[in-house]
Amino acid sequence: MNHLLADFDIGLLLTFDAMLRDRNVTHAAARLNITQSALSARLTRLRQLLGDPLFIPSNSGRGMVASPHALALAPDLASLLEQLSDFIGTARVFDPSVSRRIFRVAATDNPVSILAPDLIPLIRSAAPDARIAFTVPNKARIAEDLEQGEVDVFIGVNEDAAPGLMARKLFEEAFVTAYRHGHPRNPGPMTLDEFCALDHLLISTSGGHFSGMIDQALTELGRARRVSVSVQSYALAPLMLASTDLICTLPRRFLQRFESMLEIIETPLDLAPFEMTMFWHPRMNADAAHVWLRQQILSTARAGLWP
Repeated sequence: MNHLLADFDIGLLLTFDAMLRDRNVTHAAARLNITQSALSARLTRLRQLLGDPLFIPSNSGRGMVASPHALALAPDLASLLEQLSDFIGTARVFDPSVSRRIFRVAATDNPVSILAPDLIPLIRSAAPDARIAFTVPNKARIAEDLEQGEVDVFIGVNEDAAPGLMARKLFEEAFVTAYRHGHPRNPGPMTLDEFCALDHLLISTSGGHFSGMIDQALTELGRARRVSVSVQSYALAPLMLASTDLICTLPRRFLQRFESMLEIIETPLDLAPFEMTMFWHPRMNADAAHVWLRQQILSTARAGLWP
């Protein structure tokens, strides 16, 4: 039996179905978009495998007549082709409204703080029974985690990615500086001298550091700033700024959520824009649920772009 199954292919089944429908070699070949000789070869193979002539030339000279065995197999053939069609289509169809899938997004505090507030309601509205987990990426093995399905996508910067991953840029954002309403500094644009003289809050995602990208940019100008407080979480920054005279420089897209409690001004320093990219493993590229997740993330990223 296993040997017989190995000899069958979908082309033979489709040939059998076409002949049952048309009872004519010419018409069946046209239906399948193959030559008459190719169809005849398939029909010969079917007769050998099933041990039956299946279709016999009509006495009228027009078309073919199905054998009793062919007619007996017709209902099962139709059911089998329908099941095969469903089997092939299942992997390509994803219905978020009934999905109970768990989506796992590996991202640091920064992109999560920017995207999650809009992404979560978007996913919840379309897929109420699905769940989403945000995890801190292990950057040393992010490619392996994506390959093994431990996480679905990684959102980060290009230098944290690994070769062979697929990528899509989500957004590019400028850095701005923020401080509390009622801060003692003079209102209006901030000079570089004032920027360097004020006390700064720094977000150190690795924890405990008092120097970062902004300090490197200042060093190139022969300047330095005072970083008085270092925290590991972006989420803490607005709360700490609101209750102190610290200033902090972060992506505009994050800080603009807190305009009711913070003043936001242009940073008096040329800084490279903040970029976020989504990465995934090639094996998931055509997965329907994965495609849907990527679309939701991209839609969130693009919808939230500020003018």
